[in-house]
Amino acid sequence: MNNILSKWKAGLARTSKATFGQFATLFGATEITDDTWEKLEALLIHADVGVETTINILDKLEDRVEREGIIKESDLNVILGEELRSHLDTPPGIQFSEKPAIILIVGVNGSGKTTTIAKLGKRFSSQGKQVILGAADTFRAAGVDQLEIWADRIELPIISGQLGGDAGAVAFDTVQAAIARKSDIAIIDTAGRLHTRYNLMEELKKVYRVVGKALPGAPHAVWLVMDATTGQNALQQARAFKEAVNITGVILAKLDSSARGGMALAIQKELSLPILFAGLGEQPDDLQPFDADLFISGLIQE
Repeated sequence: MNNILSKWKAGLARTSKATFGQFATLFGATEITDDTWEKLEALLIHADVGVETTINILDKLEDRVEREGIIKESDLNVILGEELRSHLDTPPGIQFSEKPAIILIVGVNGSGKTTTIAKLGKRFSSQGKQVILGAADTFRAAGVDQLEIWADRIELPIISGQLGGDAGAVAFDTVQAAIARKSDIAIIDTAGRLHTRYNLMEELKKVYRVVGKALPGAPHAVWLVMDATTGQNALQQARAFKEAVNITGVILAKLDSSARGGMALAIQKELSLPILFAGLGEQPDDLQPFDADLFISGLIQE
């Protein structure tokens, strides 16, 4: 447990140092004033918690301060952590009753999608699952190559397509291969696409439909990989993906490279989607199931 806590604290060090770490200097022995609330509001927004979520947190904090008779700024730290935690849901455990379970991975270019797929594949295979990958990113020249390299490295089978080929066909073949090989899980990559590119979003919808034709009821999960370094900008992208396909969960990649880790609270508030995993480093085991308690501890470095 200590090792996992250390991993979370290390992964959130940039966010903590840039924003939440300043709470230590903000919360002194002086009495709470209007200036205290203004500084706290600025820090939360700077951390990409989001304006709506920030206002909600501040309202609840002010209410608690009045009800509980809190006077000193130094006493705010504890209740701030409690209020931040109250805005995060505990994600559901990753369990599939279907076999094979088909997971579709979506996201914009550069979000860390391919690396995340490899980490997921490694994680599931380490749990004794039979995993197959589908390289349906036929839009980008290096898309297939990168996933094939990862598949070879982590020793997982992969179904690939040609550059410019039919992404739907690759997805269909991956599902059929998963059925034939009695795989437990198939993880299918899709072309990273900007949410503003209408034709590419339509292609994503097509891949989604094709997977359902290959196996009724599939995909059983659609996970959106979001780049934590992009902060609030990622939320607009996420809304577009949510409208296009039935997103069931979020993977927050590159959290260790971001000073905007507060966006996790905005994701929960504005998208109403569970955060399933967080990327805390480059190694395969650095993709950790999202833990709200460890996330808050890492943010404010308790």
